[in-house]
Formats: sequence, structure tokens, C-alpha cells
Amino acid sequence: MTPQDRVHDAYARLARGERPEAWITLRAEEDVLADAAALEQRLAAGELLPLAGSLLAVKDNIDVAGLPTTAACPEYAYLPERSAPAVRRLVDAGALVLGKTNLDQFATGLVGTRSPYGAVRDVRDPARVSGGSSSGSAVVVALGIADLALGTDTAGSGRVPAAYQGVVGVKPTRGLVPTDGVVPACRSFDCVTVFARTLGDARQAMSIMSEPAGRPWPADAPLAAPPAPVVAVPDRDELVGMSGPWLDAFEQAAQALVKAGARLRPIRLAPFLAAAKLLYGGGFVAERYAAVGAFLDGHPATADPTVAGIITAARDVPAHVLVADTERLERLREQAMAEWGDADALLLPTAPVHPTIAQVAADPVGVNALVGTYTNFCNLFDLAAVAVPAGEVEGGHFGVQVIARGFADAVAADVAALILDEPAPAPPTGGLPLLVIGAHLTGQPLNVQLTSAGGRCAAQVRTAAEYRLYALPTQPAKPGLVRVGSGGGSIDGEVWLLPPAALGRLLAALPEPMTLGKVRLADGSLVTGFLCESAATEDAPDITEHGGWRSYLAS
Repeated sequence: MTPQDRVHDAYARLARGERPEAWITLRAEEDVLADAAALEQRLAAGELLPLAGSLLAVKDNIDVAGLPTTAACPEYAYLPERSAPAVRRLVDAGALVLGKTNLDQFATGLVGTRSPYGAVRDVRDPARVSGGSSSGSAVVVALGIADLALGTDTAGSGRVPAAYQGVVGVKPTRGLVPTDGVVPACRSFDCVTVFARTLGDARQAMSIMSEPAGRPWPADAPLAAPPAPVVAVPDRDELVGMSGPWLDAFEQAAQALVKAGARLRPIRLAPFLAAAKLLYGGGFVAERYAAVGAFLDGHPATADPTVAGIITAARDVPAHVLVADTERLERLREQAMAEWGDADALLLPTAPVHPTIAQVAADPVGVNALVGTYTNFCNLFDLAAVAVPAGEVEGGHFGVQVIARGFADAVAADVAALILDEPAPAPPTGGLPLLVIGAHLTGQPLNVQLTSAGGRCAAQVRTAAEYRLYALPTQPAKPGLVRVGSGGGSIDGEVWLLPPAALGRLLAALPEPMTLGKVRLADGSLVTGFLCESAATEDAPDITEHGGWRSYLAS
């Protein structure tokens, strides 16, 4: 299907009136078709566009050039001249913007009902909430109208709607995706997120949006989960607010990890849940007033009453309360990370309940707080998370979230892939390539040096036909690769991506006679790889004819 065909199909579905309240602003079909035609010309000219023809919806607190940004408050609206970096990068990669989606006003809420443009209803059950604040974005992806949709996540807004709508929601480490061009909720904790129907699509979009990262990657940031990740999972009695069927569904998701090779260990949630209450129940809510409080003071009649009550009340938060809560948060983070220990990731329900619109109307603050039980602490603790579908319960979608330490975004995605029984998503940016041809290959005795450092196998390759391979008398056994130019052979290998710090440690610990140097691959490219001092091969058997270390061992 061509990009123009995709656009025609989307607007045909929109004409049928599927969840119209999910949108605040839709672009004219002819304008999107014109973009699609220009995109097809770029493709014909040979441009590589990884998102070519993907249809994109954007939460209406994120700027799209030429479309009003309302934050679900018509009186607040302004017309941006430039798109937010997140939008611009996706469009440059070939995405086509359909329009702007509905949200809880000023991104204040997890329910999707706090908007003058209408409550966004659940795709399956219109009596239930869609989840907020990125309500419209999750719904249009679940409907299949958009391939990708941008949301934001301060307290869980990029994860709760994903759970309720049965789609994937990726919340990156805070600051990886620039928040320029985003109406702030709590500026210190806001994240730009993405919804998609598959984890691979979501991770691809996230990689594009975070390159270059708004916050530098540490040199030791892992690029993959280990082969048998340790996942912290709370016992049933640690999970509050959940009915028996919901608890059963969560346990089934945990068992899916066990079947996929993960190791589970229990964790106490007390410090996590205590921190979650600080986001709205303490001094940090003052950031919401700093963002839009002055506007609401001057336009009191324009706001959703619940939103206005939350934001304007923060005007009177004393500075000493914010200081005290900041100190308390640090103590809770220390306690939480002590509980976390050696776990690679934490598995939690995304939400403990799926309320009806009537239940939210009867208790808008209380129900919203319950929905955010397991999401509110995430950005306070500077963690990454991926929300994925995990079956059904009581007639609706059930979802879980895989949470990882800050900058361990790839770990969260890999563990989430185990739950979905999907291939691990594409590797993130930031790794350095290393060619391995022997004992570091997958399944070989030294491979653990790569996996334990957060490395990821990126490709199976062959060298150019200009190398000789020798069986060295080492423990453990390993081959030596020597470049000879003419008279050489092509050797099997793997290219791994390693965190820069891990590659440095590997080089520092490299035993004789091994070296690291540039190796030419069969496609002509050069990559850093394991080589051997030629003097060490004088009495070693030449095994080049086997074409690789595994073939030699099998012989």
C-alpha cells in the first residue's frame, strides 16, 4: 500500500465517525495527500526513510507547525511556527501527520474525561474511560487509524491509556527525547512518549525521536537485557487496589517471563508507592502551577473544574514543603533502589482497575489517584518503562509495565518483548560495534563478557576474503584472525554493539596475543574486531578452510 493509499484509507475510516472525540484538530485530507505525494517522490529519488508512509497522530500539548496547540483548553490555544523536535524527527523519517488528539486538559489526569472536547471513551466499552492524559493518541492507534501517536507522560499518561486500549506505550528515560515545543505539566518530570500496535514500531520511533538525545547517554548504558534477566515481581499481598481476576492476570504475565527464561524474585513496593503519592499530594504539584497557573488565574471559567482545582491549589504550596518533599524523595529513592538490588527490571501492573466514566464523575480525584498507583513514581525516580498488553480481564484489556533503571531503556524493551513473545526490538543508538569471530560468539564461553556488559548482537557477518584463521593453544580455546591480503579467506563472525565503557574495559583486559583493530567485512565496510599478533600463529593450525570458528569446532 502506497503512502497515498494509506491516507485515503485513514480518512475513509474517519468519515465513518470512529471515536470522533479522540481528535481536536484534523488536517484536511488533501493536505496530507500532498505530503504523501512528496514523500513518494523522495522515496523514488532513493532516500532511505524508515517511517515512510506511517500515519502519525500528535497529542495536542505537543507543537505541530501550522496546527493550533490547545492543551485541551480553547482559550489557551496558540499557533506554533515550528514543530517540536519529536514531531520534526518523525516527519523527517517519513511519517505523515494526520492531526492533533484529545487529552485531559493541560495533561492533568489519567482518565481521558477532563476535556471540553469531550470524554474520550474506551475503544471496546464506551462506558469506560480510555485512560489519560494521552487519551486520544492511544485510541486512534488502537483503532488502526494511526500507526504511531505521540503522548506525554508525567504520572503515567503514556502507559495507562496503552494498557486500557491494548497497545504498546514506551516511556523513555526522562530527557532522552527533547521536550521543547511541549506544553509543560511538571517540567522536571515530563516525557514525550509513543504509542504503537507493536513493540518494534514503538521502539523504532523512539530511537528516531531520541537521536540526538536531549540528555547524554552514559558510557555504560546497557544496550540489551542479559539472556536470563532477573525481574523483580511483587507478591499478591504487595499489590493494592486489585481484584482477584486482575491479580491472576498479573501472575500470568509474570509466568510468561519465566517460560521465556527470566528469573523472578520478590520485591517490597512500600517505598515506590510512598513516592508515587508525592507527585500530586506534595510540593511537586507546584510545578503544575508554574506551568499554566497564571493563565488559569486569569481565565478561571475556561478550565475543567477538577484540573483547575489541582493546579490553582498549588499556588499556595510553601517553598519549605517542596524542599522537604525533595529530601523525602531522595530517601525513598535510596530505599527503593535497595529493594531493587540486582534486578534488571521491575514488573508491575500498569493500572489496578479500569473505571467507568460514571465512576470517575462521582469521584474524579480519588479514582484518578487509584489509576496512577503503579505509574506515578516512575519519573520521580528517573526510570524508563514500557507498557504492553498482557491479555484480557473482566471483558477489557489488561496491561503490564516493565520498568528499568534510567538509561536502561533497551533492557525494559527486551524484557517486554519476552512477555509479548516478540523478537527483541531493534538495537538503540549509542553502541560501538565490535566484530567477534571466536570465543565471544553467541553460545561460546566468553560471550558472557558481552552480555553481562549490556551488549547486543546486531548482525551475522563475514569478513572480506583477506584473512587467515588459526586455532590458538589458549584456555579457553579461541581462534586468531590475521590479515594477509591475497591468499586469504572469508571468515564468519558476529557484530555486537557494546556500551563505550564496556568496549574500553574489554580492550584494557585483553590478554596476549589478542588485539583490537579494524577488520574489513565482505561488504567493504570497516569495523573494530578481534585480531591476533602474527607471531602467535607460527605453530598454530591454520583452520581458514572451515570458514569460521563454529565450523571448525563442529568438524
